[in-house]
Amino acid sequence: MNISPLMDDGYAGEPAKRVLNYMQGRKQKGDPIVGIYCGYAPIELIQAMGLVPAVLCAFSKVPIPAAETVLPANLCPLIKSSYGFIIEGTCPFYAMSQAVIAETTCDGKKKMFELIADIKPTHVMDLPQVPDDREARRNWKRMILKLQGFLERTFDREADEKRIEAALKSSNRKNALMRKLFDYAALIPPVLHWKEMYDVGFLALPATGEEMAPILEVLLEKLEQRVREGTHFGKPGAPRVLVSGCPVGGDATKIFKVIEEAGGVVVAPDACTGMKAFAGVFEEDSGDPIAAIADRYLDIPCACMTPNNRRLTDLTAMIDRFKPDAVVDFVLQACHGYSVESYKIGRHVQETHGLPFLKVETDYADGDTGQLRTRIEALFESI
Repeated sequence: MNISPLMDDGYAGEPAKRVLNYMQGRKQKGDPIVGIYCGYAPIELIQAMGLVPAVLCAFSKVPIPAAETVLPANLCPLIKSSYGFIIEGTCPFYAMSQAVIAETTCDGKKKMFELIADIKPTHVMDLPQVPDDREARRNWKRMILKLQGFLERTFDREADEKRIEAALKSSNRKNALMRKLFDYAALIPPVLHWKEMYDVGFLALPATGEEMAPILEVLLEKLEQRVREGTHFGKPGAPRVLVSGCPVGGDATKIFKVIEEAGGVVVAPDACTGMKAFAGVFEEDSGDPIAAIADRYLDIPCACMTPNNRRLTDLTAMIDRFKPDAVVDFVLQACHGYSVESYKIGRHVQETHGLPFLKVETDYADGDTGQLRTRIEALFESI
């Protein structure tokens, strides 16, 4: 079925080019760019200081050979790709960034951050990894305050509580509109494609609520038009798939493409590069906006957390919302946290929800796509 693009000529260009144009425009206005790698970077604090968060390149196999001249070949491909982009000088967002914010989400990243710290200012936030402990939120709030001090010294800018509070409200508005957008993937059959979710999310992440709201409202109207016209993605009865696990983007989106080639439709990309970035709500007018930021971000159920029961709770909510016929857990090679946790995810999906489950462990190369397709087809046959 020929469906008109969600983002038409009014927002023309590939997502990366579109975001790059946005960054260049903000930089010309005098707003510095700050590079980020992970979903734990508090973008609301960055925005409150008049800075622009830029998600740095990490999802291509192309720079990995350069990275392997320094890093171990059996390291996670996301880390190798990140480092390769930097030493090759091929990530435009890193080139534009005047500083980088990093978090201690895994050992490989921590050591990679040591290697890039000499290239440009890099601030590493010590992320608490036992999130339900009382001390965790207190310590994470301290890390956010330390980040604020780093940004103030680096860019000679400040943000008072009023500006930070305004940034939280702006983000709440943007995230609420994004969640409305995702609702169209929850329809049976879905009228929103996974690539559209990713493209809009990539554009929305660095932008403020004021910048994104008019765009998102137009897109929501277009999706309503699709509903009225009866247009949708996938063949009638196509298996609906929720993809959980590691971050997905660039070459890693091969998992989504293989699912589609096997006859399925991806209705919920449950990862920090997908829906997780727009989940949760900041408490407004709490009197302590930094604490509100700490609470919101520590609720992100990454596999670096222990125990990570919140991931099971959130997964149940997503299954109830998007009604998948199967769950695929996408794990990057050497990502030990997600790989070990996959056992609990599979048991939860099968025993609690009675759904077929498949763990996929892969990298950014294309060599295993045939094998992946065979396994996905077998998964669908079990439905």
